Amino acid sequence: MANIKSQIKRNRQNEKRRIQNRVVRGSTRTALYKARLAVETNQENSEEMVKKAIIALDKAAQKGVIHKNNAARKKSRLIKKLTATKKA
Repeated sequence: MANIKSQIKRNRQNEKRRIQNRVVRGSTRTALYKARLAVETNQENSEEMVKKAIIALDKAAQKGVIHKNNAARKKSRLIKKLTATKKA
């Protein structure tokens, strides 16, 4: 446990941010999972689910929860899967 006042405050702030980041990361993962599932099973609303996942990834990257290149890579792979199923 920290004795220094500023470190105690920093620990409180870090805990608050960690909890908020978990919420954002979890909702992003859920959106990605649902989008992948929709694309793989050729559901009618797969495009809509992919758009929601992309929005979630962009928000997570904007908030600094995930790196912007990580978000870009995941978006790219998701769109690649979507277009591959459209052609088939």
